[in-house]
Amino acid sequence: MTEVLSQDEIDQLLTAINAGEPEPEGFKPAADTRKIKIYDFKRPDKFSKEQIRTVSIMHETFARLTTTSLSAQLRSMVHVHVASVDQLTYEEFIRSIPTPTTLAIINMDPLKGNAILEIDPAVTFSIIDRLFGGTGEGTKSQHELTDIETSVMEGIIVRILGNMREAWTTVIDLRPRLGQIDTNPQFAQIVPPTEMVVLVTLETKVGDVEGMMNFCIPYLTIEPIIGKLSAQFWYSSVRRGATTENLNVLKDKLATVDVNVVAEIGKINVPVRDVLSLNVGDVVRLYNTRIGDPYSLNIGSKKKFLCRPGVIGKKMAVQVIKKIAELDQDEFEELTTEGEESL
Repeated sequence: MTEVLSQDEIDQLLTAINAGEPEPEGFKPAADTRKIKIYDFKRPDKFSKEQIRTVSIMHETFARLTTTSLSAQLRSMVHVHVASVDQLTYEEFIRSIPTPTTLAIINMDPLKGNAILEIDPAVTFSIIDRLFGGTGEGTKSQHELTDIETSVMEGIIVRILGNMREAWTTVIDLRPRLGQIDTNPQFAQIVPPTEMVVLVTLETKVGDVEGMMNFCIPYLTIEPIIGKLSAQFWYSSVRRGATTENLNVLKDKLATVDVNVVAEIGKINVPVRDVLSLNVGDVVRLYNTRIGDPYSLNIGSKKKFLCRPGVIGKKMAVQVIKKIAELDQDEFEELTTEGEESL
C-alpha cells in the first residue's frame, strides 16, 4: 500500500529543495546496466558472427585446394590462406582495390546474381610469367591485360572455380561459371553501391611474390542459403557424408578406375645369375604348384579369385571359378582334385 506524506513532511521537502541542501548520505543513483551498440543504418549488419565463421571455414577448404592445384599447374611453391572475412558495402570494396587489376565476374548458378573474384596484379603477372616459362617474378609496371594474358588467366580462374565448387559442396551444389574479365573496378557494377557484401580476403604467395585474392559475394546472392550458413547445419552436413546417395556417387567414380588383373600361376625365387643364363626351351619348376591346380587371380596386389586357364578365339583367357574369401579348405581341395582328374 502506498504511503501518504503528511503536510509537515511535504513542507520539510519543499524547504530542503529551496535551501539547496545536499542529498542524504548513502544515496546513489541507479547504474545504467544497458549495453548500447552503435548501429549505422547506412551499412546494416546482415551476416551474423556465426555465418561469417562458417564462410571462413568453407574458404579455408577452398584455400587448401587452390594451394595444391596452383602449385601443380605452375610447378612452383604456391601458398593461399584466408586472411579475413568481413562484411562491408560494395562501394567500399570497389574503392579498396587497385586500378588496373584482374576482376573476374562469376555466375553463381543456381544462386541468383554474380560474385567477383579479384586477383592482385602482382599475383596475376607472376602467374603469367611462370606459365610463359619465366621465373615468376612478374613485372614492375602494371598494365591492362593483353588478349593472350586474358586467355591465360581465364584458364587459371576456371581451375580456381572448380576448387570453389568443391568447397561449397556441404552447403549447396554450386556451379560457378566465369562470365568475363575486367580490369577497371568502375565497370564491375554487379549490385548497388550501398548493398552489403561479404568479402573473403585470401593472402596469396607465388614463389617470392605476395599479394591478395578477394572473393566478394553480395548479400542478395547468398540470401537464399543464409540459413544454411550456421555451425549446426555445417557439422550435420559433414556427418551426413556417409549417406547412401554419397556412397553411390563414390561407387560410380570408382567404377571408372583402371586396375591391374593378373592370373598368377606360381612363384619361385631365382638368383639373378640363373635368370641371366635362361634360354628358350628351359623349364622352370614352381614351388607348391601342381598341374591342374587353379590359378590365383589377383586384383592389384590382392588375391581375390580362383580361375582356370583357357582361350577365347586366338586370345588366352581365364575362367573365374569362385571368390577366394568364400572357399573353405574342403572346397579348395575339391577344386584341386577336379583339376587333376580333368587333366
